[in-house]
Amino acid sequence: MATRNPNKVRELQHLLADLAVEVLSLADRPDVPEVVEDGDTFAANAVKKASAVAAATRLPALADDSGLEVEALHGQPGVQSARYAGAGHDDAANNHKLLAALAGVPPTRRTARFRCAIALADPTGRPGAAVEVREGTCEGVILDAPRGQNGFGYDPLFLYPELGRTFAELTLEEKSRLSHRARALSAMLPVLREYLGG
Repeated sequence: MATRNPNKVRELQHLLADLAVEVLSLADRPDVPEVVEDGDTFAANAVKKASAVAAATRLPALADDSGLEVEALHGQPGVQSARYAGAGHDDAANNHKLLAALAGVPPTRRTARFRCAIALADPTGRPGAAVEVREGTCEGVILDAPRGQNGFGYDPLFLYPELGRTFAELTLEEKSRLSHRARALSAMLPVLREYLGG
């Protein structure tokens, strides 16, 4: 997995639990350099990361790029979600900036979605080994204060209306059934199964 984010690793490992594979992350490969995420879409960043990590490790690489798109902010923070408050800032700073940007915006205009693109890159040059990309989204509403202790990123502010809870109030099992990452990976699973069986 082309990430050093332990939260993403835990989510993706949980989602891949039924596949008979050993899952490594970049935490296991400190020799692999960071990949600059400078694409203008989630898919572009996922492809860049998967391709670079597959080339560096000579192993198949699965990469995701994901973030939050808020309607009232014209899709922001978007691909800048992890860096919304600036380089070196954490989830709390990003959430604080988001709440400040939405100050005074009524609940009916706080609709948002999490979007995820997952890319699979094969370094071996096998026939048909082009980078595969699948995407998933999850619709919700941004609250005016955080709720919940689970998850990461914008999860404490992202209300999933069907359950009346934020992503930070869901268990990992619940989130793994309905999140944007779960939906993107669900779309990728047939590709992974075919790839692993090939």
